Amino acid sequence: MTYAATAGGMNAAASAAPGVLALQRALVWLVGACGAVVFIEPSPYEIATLLATVTFFATGLRLQLVFMPLVLALFLLNIGYTICAIPLLGQSEVASWIATSWYMAFTVVFFAMVVSEDTAARLDMLRRGLVVGAMVAAISAVAGYFHLVPGGNDLLTLYGRARGTFKDPNVLGAFLILPSLFVLQSVVLERPGKAIRNAIAFAIMALAILLAFSRAAWGGLVLTAAFMLALMVLTSRSNTQRSRIIIMTIVAAVLGLALIAVLLSFDATAEMFKQRASFDQSYDEGRFGRFGRHILGADMALDLPFGIGPLQFHRYFPEDTHNSYLNAFMSGGWLSGVLYPALVFTTVVIGFRHVFVRVPWQRTYLAVFSAFVGTVGESFVIDTDHWRHFWMMLGAMWGMIAAAQAYKVPADMSVNAETSAS
Repeated sequence: MTYAATAGGMNAAASAAPGVLALQRALVWLVGACGAVVFIEPSPYEIATLLATVTFFATGLRLQLVFMPLVLALFLLNIGYTICAIPLLGQSEVASWIATSWYMAFTVVFFAMVVSEDTAARLDMLRRGLVVGAMVAAISAVAGYFHLVPGGNDLLTLYGRARGTFKDPNVLGAFLILPSLFVLQSVVLERPGKAIRNAIAFAIMALAILLAFSRAAWGGLVLTAAFMLALMVLTSRSNTQRSRIIIMTIVAAVLGLALIAVLLSFDATAEMFKQRASFDQSYDEGRFGRFGRHILGADMALDLPFGIGPLQFHRYFPEDTHNSYLNAFMSGGWLSGVLYPALVFTTVVIGFRHVFVRVPWQRTYLAVFSAFVGTVGESFVIDTDHWRHFWMMLGAMWGMIAAAQAYKVPADMSVNAETSAS
């Protein structure tokens, strides 16, 4: 609370009392930390988000005009889902899916509104909370995998894969990517003492991702880290900083390969790694495999303006869609099928345009944007449409973009004033 009260970066929220600002920032931290504990329902994340929502609306939160396209897109997206689910609402799982979709849409708008004000400080608190939560999840996953917790193997692993505080190893791996990027930034930029501490944190998170045995998470960590580091080099303000980023990246890569080599010396780990790393999985191949289902499902969607309803795809095919864009078509018909990718990819395009905008939170922006783009890509091969952290990142992206626009206006006016005076 002391840090929350003194952290800088106030903009539109600056008129609030210091105690109110401290409470708001502390709640942002709490939401980030609770995002790592979702193996029970309602999860601590839902409770923390509800508490934060009530507090923020009671103490002042603005819905800016810039968010109206976002609100409209989310509203129509869920209208499509709801219409297609009407004949199926007697099924409790379908009703729950619809309620969750509306809730996720609400969290997007909430995070956009929160991040758009007092941006630097709130983002810093969100980052700190996510890192703390990720460490809890990662340590739990590693401890469960290596049987370090009595009786914890069944709770913290699934089918021989680490899952920690999540229900699914795949979601654990996906969630850990953004916090991993945050600590990786500190590894390559901070002073030696802090860099070493963050290097240890990064190693633990990377180990948990590896032991989750999720191919998407493995590739996601490598690709998003490379993408983010490349953006950091391109946006760096000095050659010295660029050189440091490059050198520390090489060192981190070498240490990462050494860690993998040590783990593969264990027979059980090596066997699971070999099995999961294979590209000839039975559920991927064949006419009704993952990619075959994508083609058949896409052809089917063209003839169904109202889709087939949520959670119905497995009634036609052996498994679920494992493709969020196809799932939008099948669950919400053409309305949702068009709006979901339109919203996601519009955010990516606008996000690219703000990569080089000089704002105080640019470093955090690069990590969130990289992780968001990685999840957008992952959505082609897995269902991410109910991942809490995905919607959190989407809302944070819109909030940061809105804050960047507001930040640029005074800066541009100052430049114009100086130009006129000269």
